Amino acid sequence: MASPLRSICVFCGSSRGAHPAYVEAATAVGRTLAERGLTMVYGGGRVGLMGATADGALAAGGRVHGVIPTALLARELGHHGLAQLDEVNSMHERKARMAELSDGFIALPGGAGTLEEIAEVWTWAQLGLHGKPIGFLNVAGYFDGLFAFVDHAVAEAFIKPAHAAMLLRSARPAPLIDALAAYTPAPTEKWIGRDQT
Repeated sequence: MASPLRSICVFCGSSRGAHPAYVEAATAVGRTLAERGLTMVYGGGRVGLMGATADGALAAGGRVHGVIPTALLARELGHHGLAQLDEVNSMHERKARMAELSDGFIALPGGAGTLEEIAEVWTWAQLGLHGKPIGFLNVAGYFDGLFAFVDHAVAEAFIKPAHAAMLLRSARPAPLIDALAAYTPAPTEKWIGRDQT
């Protein structure tokens, strides 16, 4: 049975990207979370898509909880309009705190950091460490290449189909949040084959 969502963690770029569609989508995600009464949890910055998502939520009267390492406060310009901005010591602490605060996860367009963050929570889900939903807002086909890689990894028996199916996806915020709210984790075994020791 799906667990009720109270807060959603958003992973996204600290840059705005090459196309206005990315900023528009980030703003729409923040606004939609606020309209649904969901707390937005994110990396605490006020630049790039991070800032656009937070600003979208705040403009719609939403609650936003940021988590940022001390070393990045100056670089990512911590957002001081938030209900709460936690300052932590490291990136590891940041990710652990965001995961602890969140009932689900959404990846928006971003770079290596966004990919690393969403991959880690997906790995934890595969290992059965949590049953929280994981979604991708596939703005303008941004994640098509990633999904092609996942399909390839399934075909090559490095990812189970059930684990690939954990990755929810939509081009629009509302259907994606609906899918996260309806998500029920299926029990799976991480390892493929019998040759692991």
